[in-house]
Amino acid sequence: MEDSSIDFGDFFKGPLPGKFLKLLGYLALSRLGIYIPLGGVNREAFVGNLDQNSLLSTLDSFSGGGIGRLGICSLGIVPFINAQIVFQLLAQINPKLQDLQKREGEAGRKKVLQYTRYASVGFAIVQAIGQVLYLRPYVNDFSTDWVLTSVTLLTLGSAFTTYIGERISDLKLGNGTSLLIFTSIISYLPASFGRTVAEAFQDGNYIGLATIIISFILLVLGIVYVQEAERKIPINYASRYTSRSGGLQRSAYLPFKVNSSGVMPIIFSTSSLALPGTLARFTGIAALKKAAVALNPGGSFYLPTNILLIAFFNYYYTFLQLDPDDVSEQLKRQGASIPLVRPGKSTAAFLKTVLSRISVLGSVFLAILAAGPAVIEQTTHLTAFRGFAGTSVLILVGCATDTARKVQAEIISQKYKNIEFYDIDSYGS
Repeated sequence: MEDSSIDFGDFFKGPLPGKFLKLLGYLALSRLGIYIPLGGVNREAFVGNLDQNSLLSTLDSFSGGGIGRLGICSLGIVPFINAQIVFQLLAQINPKLQDLQKREGEAGRKKVLQYTRYASVGFAIVQAIGQVLYLRPYVNDFSTDWVLTSVTLLTLGSAFTTYIGERISDLKLGNGTSLLIFTSIISYLPASFGRTVAEAFQDGNYIGLATIIISFILLVLGIVYVQEAERKIPINYASRYTSRSGGLQRSAYLPFKVNSSGVMPIIFSTSSLALPGTLARFTGIAALKKAAVALNPGGSFYLPTNILLIAFFNYYYTFLQLDPDDVSEQLKRQGASIPLVRPGKSTAAFLKTVLSRISVLGSVFLAILAAGPAVIEQTTHLTAFRGFAGTSVLILVGCATDTARKVQAEIISQKYKNIEFYDIDSYGS
């Protein structure tokens, strides 16, 4: 049998090189639409306004500068994320959707995904209209033809980006949505870091710059540590009995990650906070405009609302991925049990308590990431990478570690496929 350790050369022995070339091709295609601008807009005046709007700056970093460049793919994957949020919330109040997600397996999930695609087109149209109306003061010739053309291009750009995200997910090298945002943030990082450094040198604030760099490094290390942290619950199997100890053998465990939901709660929270601003531009309602200002980064309700939304989506996502009742039922069927806990309802209640506590820890961790940059900016008197937050770093680290884990699993799987099994019957004859 071959050695199960992984060498660098193993990467080139299977289908991984081809998959990575496809991945790079898809990511390059997704970036292409960012550099094809909408026509007839005074971009310089718009970028000057963008610098003063911190929420748009954050969304601009998620789109890799697409909003600032006014590209036809500037909506990016955000409409699809909004559609996912709506359908996941609807699943909680609609039993049919819940059954599709949980009871009907892969076929049910494909149906829900199809509905989400249709809804994402609707969201893209609404957000495109909102963006076009927001651009009105910067348009040289604002006409009906220009509005229809721009809305159509932005909607098609969003649908194209969503399609690319799904094709990336099919490669099984990570979540397509997360990888698209990962690429956008990476492409935005050099310019953002350059502005911070230029600001520090201009003000002579070298201590503040050093503080930001050290905080950034510590943040990355902290994220890696928390992302890999897990709560292991021991499992006993009734079929595994050891004569030496005269009891059941404790030979397995259930691993529950502290931050099992990863970056999705942050992505959902950011998209939710951007919705009032989009609707305000679309409807012109004064109450929505006030809400949009209050929910802007730096606004009075931004931080508490962001933390609450992150906590909600984290709690929801944790239980969406691991249903205590389902896990309890599976353990019972396999003849497995948790020490000192009765099988069945008691096991489900125990797992629910553990997951609730873990989700609280995960929410605290994500809330610190959301609030951290504001504290650093106040301490150093520097903009901590405009549009960048601990949440952006979490997306970078989370996607990188997830992709690395998927690549490792693919290599190990390929090595097992290449193992030669000897025919025992031929040796016995």
